[in-house]
Amino acid sequence: MLHKTLVLDVVGLSSSLIGEHTPFLRSYSGENGIKTIRPMLPALTTSVQSTYFTGKWPKDHGIVGNGWYDRLDCEVKFWKQSNKLVLSDKIWEKAKEAYPDFTCAQLFGWYNMYAQVDYSVTPRPNYLADGRKIPDCYSQPAALRDYLQDQLGQFPLFQFWGPGASIKSSQWIADAAILTDKRYAPTLSIVYLPHLDYCLQKQGPHDAAIRKELQEIDSLIQKLVHYYREQGARIIILSEYGICPVNRPIHVNRLLRNEGLLQIREERGLELLDAGASEAFAVADHQIAHIYVRNKNRIPTIKQLLASLEGVELVLDREAQAAYNMQHDRSGDLVLMADAQSWFTYYFWLDDNKAPDYARVVDIHKKPGYDPVELFMTSKWRALYKLLRKKLGFRYVMDVIPLDATLVKGSHGSVAIDTDYFPIIITDTTKPDANPLSATDIYDIIWRHLVED
Repeated sequence: MLHKTLVLDVVGLSSSLIGEHTPFLRSYSGENGIKTIRPMLPALTTSVQSTYFTGKWPKDHGIVGNGWYDRLDCEVKFWKQSNKLVLSDKIWEKAKEAYPDFTCAQLFGWYNMYAQVDYSVTPRPNYLADGRKIPDCYSQPAALRDYLQDQLGQFPLFQFWGPGASIKSSQWIADAAILTDKRYAPTLSIVYLPHLDYCLQKQGPHDAAIRKELQEIDSLIQKLVHYYREQGARIIILSEYGICPVNRPIHVNRLLRNEGLLQIREERGLELLDAGASEAFAVADHQIAHIYVRNKNRIPTIKQLLASLEGVELVLDREAQAAYNMQHDRSGDLVLMADAQSWFTYYFWLDDNKAPDYARVVDIHKKPGYDPVELFMTSKWRALYKLLRKKLGFRYVMDVIPLDATLVKGSHGSVAIDTDYFPIIITDTTKPDANPLSATDIYDIIWRHLVED
């Protein structure tokens, strides 16, 4: 027998955040119990989601980070969206095979496009020929997008990521989940709420500024739990990772450049990383960095060089990656893991005047690495000036992102963190036995919620 189930993915939630400012979660976890999940390597959005929904490690499903270097195209590719990139079977595929009447809604989880789910919605801006980026989303069936935006207004893309990130995007997603459930009543709903990810990276997990953010996400969780309870759903609240405080950015590409291993092209007076021509370069991703080396004979020397870098906790060659179940062809020849207080930038320029034009804008696809500084703004007045140019019909570039990595106060990806920042799971039906759980255990927990009496 199938049971209606909600998986509520609250990004960045850890036990350290449940307390005075989250009264609903404090009460709910007291009633139902809370367990920690041992962070997997890498503890990154797309990797963890793929492990949760396949029950496999990155060595099998291939998602070694939010992005990686494509050795055939000689390009760094971040935040791709096709579900075909996940190379293992997903839990909704197993459920469909076993129960023909099973249906699934995937709302804003990653690798959502072309997933074999019945209803999906994911961010997908319109990129116009004149360079503009228009907020929008993608859905399957296609009419679902039109229905949701007719009911809720345009998807607030600029509040989903960037300096304007706020509760507004998570609120839109929550409302979309309820409308989708009312319209289609899927058996399994997977709902992704990103709100805490923003404030925790900006402010860190202990700053007084996140009190309001905690209250906002707590109220939103309460709304969803109450709604799905009324529908008779079993409920799982979980997170992919906790976010720990950081104070040390590591500019690993600058080190490789100074050692003559990184190749740079200069165009229009600005510098670009030439990955295909580089002897070694880093794809930085929060507290993880994949190092791709052209001449494999140089790996031992480069490994020794990187091991001496302050803030680096682990340097994993192919053999050592196997101990963490991430030895996949997409992984770097070396994988770096930062210590708890450090994180990796993608920065490769030595002079800010020569930084590429994309460095000062929100551009998650062009940058050869993840850039949390996109959450900050150099000046609101500069942004207003740029918006005025837009309204007047002039060409403009929204170059308002600073180049100061010390602004970032929270990060994730490392396993060398305090248990207070471990991801968590709260369930109202199936009580997990182990504590902490393994990331691969989550697949079985979801399955038991769906099928066990």
